Amino acid sequence: MFALQPSHIYMQQVATDKTQALQKLCEILVKDGLVTSEYLQGLNDRENQSATYLGQGIAIPHGTPQSRQAILQTGVRVAHFPQGVVWGENGEIVYLAIVISAKSDEHLQVLQQLTRSLMSDIAEKIQQANQPEQIISLLNAQPPSFMLHEDLIATQAPAFDVEDLFFYNNFLLKKQQCVTSEFHQLLRSDALIHIGEGVWSITGEKYVLKPAVSIVTPEQPLQFLNKTLSMLICIASNDNMDMIQFHHFMDTLFSPAKRQQLQSCQEATEIAQLLGATVNLNWVKRSVILQNAHGLHARPATQLAKLAQAYRGDIQVSVNGGEFVSAKSLTKLLSLGGQRGQTLTLLAEPETDAVAGLEKIIHAVRDGLGEVVEPFVPQNQTKANSPKTTEPVLNLTFDEEISGTPASKGLAVGTAHVVKPPVFNYERFADNVATETQKLKTAIENVQKQLQKLISEAENKDIAQIFTAHLALLDDPDLQHQVNKKLMQGLSAPCAWFEHIDDLAKKQASLDNPLLAGRAVDLRDVGNRVLAQLCGVKEVNEPTDAYILIMDDVAPSDVARLNKNRVAGILTAFGGASGHSAIVARALGIPAIVGAGKRVLDIAQHTPLLINGDTGDYVINPDETQISQAKQARQQAIEQRKQAQQHCLKPAITQDNHQVEVAGNIGAVQVTKEAVEQGAEAIGLLRTELIFMSYHTAPDIQTQELAYRQVFDALAGRPLVVRTLDVGGDKPLPYLPMPHEDNPFLGIRGIRLTLRQPLLLKQQLTALLKASDNRPLRIMFPMIARLEEWQQAKAILDEVRQDYPCENLQVGMMLEVPSSALLASTFAKEVDFFSIGTNDLTQYTLAIDRGHPVLSKEADGLHPSVLMLIDKTVQSAHQHGKWVGVCGELASDSQAVPILIGLGVDELSMSVTSIPLVKSQIRELNYQECQKLAQQALCCTTASEVRALIG
Repeated sequence: MFALQPSHIYMQQVATDKTQALQKLCEILVKDGLVTSEYLQGLNDRENQSATYLGQGIAIPHGTPQSRQAILQTGVRVAHFPQGVVWGENGEIVYLAIVISAKSDEHLQVLQQLTRSLMSDIAEKIQQANQPEQIISLLNAQPPSFMLHEDLIATQAPAFDVEDLFFYNNFLLKKQQCVTSEFHQLLRSDALIHIGEGVWSITGEKYVLKPAVSIVTPEQPLQFLNKTLSMLICIASNDNMDMIQFHHFMDTLFSPAKRQQLQSCQEATEIAQLLGATVNLNWVKRSVILQNAHGLHARPATQLAKLAQAYRGDIQVSVNGGEFVSAKSLTKLLSLGGQRGQTLTLLAEPETDAVAGLEKIIHAVRDGLGEVVEPFVPQNQTKANSPKTTEPVLNLTFDEEISGTPASKGLAVGTAHVVKPPVFNYERFADNVATETQKLKTAIENVQKQLQKLISEAENKDIAQIFTAHLALLDDPDLQHQVNKKLMQGLSAPCAWFEHIDDLAKKQASLDNPLLAGRAVDLRDVGNRVLAQLCGVKEVNEPTDAYILIMDDVAPSDVARLNKNRVAGILTAFGGASGHSAIVARALGIPAIVGAGKRVLDIAQHTPLLINGDTGDYVINPDETQISQAKQARQQAIEQRKQAQQHCLKPAITQDNHQVEVAGNIGAVQVTKEAVEQGAEAIGLLRTELIFMSYHTAPDIQTQELAYRQVFDALAGRPLVVRTLDVGGDKPLPYLPMPHEDNPFLGIRGIRLTLRQPLLLKQQLTALLKASDNRPLRIMFPMIARLEEWQQAKAILDEVRQDYPCENLQVGMMLEVPSSALLASTFAKEVDFFSIGTNDLTQYTLAIDRGHPVLSKEADGLHPSVLMLIDKTVQSAHQHGKWVGVCGELASDSQAVPILIGLGVDELSMSVTSIPLVKSQIRELNYQECQKLAQQALCCTTASEVRALIG
């Protein structure tokens, strides 16, 4: 649907007759770059076929299909004729002409919108209007309405009770902007009305933005008040409700025959057609699962946009049933934030070559859009995609220094070359639109030539692909169109360009996928290139001697220009290790540290620097001894890892014969083999949520069983410790929508979620027991904070074990919450083991978000308070003959290992790559000395004191 802006409306126009009015309308379209002058013939031909007068002083002139070749781009313009123009054969007077340049039948959308507003008497108000905003208000006047649409219907929803159905209904209504967030509180089970044949309804009359009806069916019929509930209809009503249409809908619903037909409907479209709801049947529709590991990021999005642009008709795309955007616009594709496992729905404009091209595009998406992808395992049951709520990523800038993140390995020594962000000076407004348009065109062409040169000269495939994506951004017709709109509003070329790029970059940065959000730097990189051309900003000259490049965040183009024989290393104030600059730095073999804080920008030019890309450490004004020591330390680390690798299959036994089990943490089942090869004596943590995240719907029992069997088979008799589904907080599932929480880390996550979805938990436990075949299986429940939670989860497992007995089974719990540690003596009587998740235990004990950009460095698991909780847990477990493992990051911290062993921890589980080094370290330790060290650590007052004990 077109959205009118004040700049689209031309007030106080004068024409003596319709012919002159059409001439004036065509001139407006030509002036705004929408059509060529030949379009006038199409306007006249249309009027000769049939007058375009609608009523209420409004006409909607548009060209014939034959005149579409004169259309440059689709658009709408409005001319206000307060003196009136005679339009039809019966002397109808037009005060407002809405002229359309449409490449297909888009004018029907405008017609549909206007016919609703024409239900009111607005001709006199239109004639007397003197501001564009008044015209828009009149055209947008809302008559009685009632939204009944396929987009408000969801089938096969994974619901286990009435509250789940309330959530889905509310979500559908919110998604279509029919209700506000408060509407959900009106949905109470005591307000449900039984209509018959499993159909129930509920009505809310507050917090309604526009009247509508949502319909949800569960996967399996529910039982409510001793009756079946197989469909819930939610009615959002207010004073604007179209009662005639609503009563017609209810008459249909109260027909027993119709209700019986509803029971056999499996798809939303079937229900929509049966109830007379609006469906989109004109456009050809196809769906495909996005399989790219990093989602719809720049490179695959570029390929998709190019494919779509090859066809004449329009192609629209959405992610998981969300908003549709043009597949021809790279910037809009990136804004979708599509992730692996989500469903792309594509629509092709009917009666165009886009329909034939749709199949080719579907195949291209399946093939990875130029990337190597791993296909999804087909599901046994087809489920409707559950809508996904997305929370914006918090983007803050801090003045405090934050720890540097190693981004590209290696040592580098050189003098500082600090490049601060360029300053662009320009006027906000300009007088001549044509001049500014030409300035922008020239600047873009110059940058395109720069990028083409960089691509042709690139020695590395990764660099070439990045700049190919940058080039595609500049070719994006939607990007140029949006900037041109700002130029038409009187903005200068640099201002119009910056404002639009800045808005796009902010939207990209707000995506909930960190990798896709990080691509905002590419938008700003391209934007700054063009802005530099417009403002005459020159590039900073590169030093002739070896140097360390220091910037706020190095853009890919900055890295690609680097002379590898001169630049020794890179140090940035911001950025992350997954950003394009880090990727390119690694590809070029340049040592790099990112995210080291604003303080690095204050380092004086030409100051000697030493950076360690392995550790993230850097030294200002290092002496020769420090440089020599750094080089020596790195060489020793390489040799140490090499030696550890050679002996990784040997057990981890201290010098005084105390053995500690060393296990691996994994998420992907395929990594099990690698873990064993690296010396893992068990899998101490299988993160099953990563298995669930690999699918666009919840994996069924058979699918899960196949995955778990792969792990058991690769372990060849070694124990497997499995954490049941742990989502929520920072790990949402796209098909398991959850209400917004102000603090999700203190909300519904881990066991709190699965106890509210007992069928989901029961299916996972069934799959695990079936896959084990009596091989050593250890099941643990995450985020247990209360005894009642443990007992409820254990009861569900006991129920499953009756059907699927497993003799070689232990049942334990993740210990991540201080309350559980304090009650360890109580829990120890019931569990078979504890596995301490030190990441979350530290986070909750110190009240520091472990991902906080400033405070995360202070969330140290060696803080005495955390060690005291670990000590209490170990003592309580050992008193009852139970074992304790640690599966958080602390397990592989070389300073923490001797203290954890000294506290009596029986098992250490860590990332696969850390296993050889930790086993090698344990062989050099003395258990009795570790015990003494642990007791000293418990007497410390700070984490720094604890680390100082070890040195």
